[in-house]
Amino acid sequence: MAAYDLLLTGRVLKPGRLFYSAAVAAVIFILSSAGLQAQGNLLITPKRLVFDGSRCTMDLNLANIGKDTAVYAISFLQVRMKDDGNFETITEPDPGQMFADKFIRFFPRTVRLGPGEAQVVKVQLQRSGELAEGEYRSHMYFRAVPKEDPLGEPVVTDTTTLTVKLTPIFGITIPVIIRSGNTKVATELSDLSLEYVSDTIPRLQMKFSRSGNMSVYGDLVVNHISPQGKVTRVGVANGIAVYTPNLVRGFAINLNPPKGTNLKSGKIRVTYSATSDVRPEKYAEAELVLR
Repeated sequence: MAAYDLLLTGRVLKPGRLFYSAAVAAVIFILSSAGLQAQGNLLITPKRLVFDGSRCTMDLNLANIGKDTAVYAISFLQVRMKDDGNFETITEPDPGQMFADKFIRFFPRTVRLGPGEAQVVKVQLQRSGELAEGEYRSHMYFRAVPKEDPLGEPVVTDTTTLTVKLTPIFGITIPVIIRSGNTKVATELSDLSLEYVSDTIPRLQMKFSRSGNMSVYGDLVVNHISPQGKVTRVGVANGIAVYTPNLVRGFAINLNPPKGTNLKSGKIRVTYSATSDVRPEKYAEAELVLR
């Protein structure tokens, strides 16, 4: 799963007084199907970090694909996944949820990238001996630092009005996960249904059910199987996650059937598998008979 944060901040100029800071914050999380995470002109790879006992240090590669120099401040956010798949920031863990940030160290904490430049951020697991069994998760947050106003900018002298200037600040998050001890997960797909948006766009809805003490993350493939047995790919969604402690997640995907595909007959088969180019593990599969 990919996650974006959008923060809006502003400076308020009050008559006869100094600048004061004011912030309006909104968090928007968007699932991305790309192998790279991108926000504005920042590319990040890989799109998630998982410490599962095989290694204690991992690298994040940042690249500025824009034409201007950019500065990013790096920190952690805590995130809750809701049953509809959307996200919201939290400060305290939900029952069954454990944060990873206090067991993670990273360097540098601020990155300055010129046009076309790249930078490696070192991420290290520490104090692993204090970890109880289970999965820990926090989200590393890359926040764009806005440019300071240039010296000599005209000063507002009207003492009868209040001027508010909002400068958008963009950011992106990626999950950092630690798995300790015996972790396992099982996944089921159910409640498949097909509807049409504006009577023209087929949308397939479903429910993910997760059990165990770890999150699940994988790719979704939707195939139509005709009454004659012909298999046609009609939908793909990559990077679908169900994070702990959630037990269920709703999901919907708009299908894109090739011309001549009849979604009024046959059946739809949905397969959820681990993200891998080599023998991906199948997590779950379900079928919907079309009538």
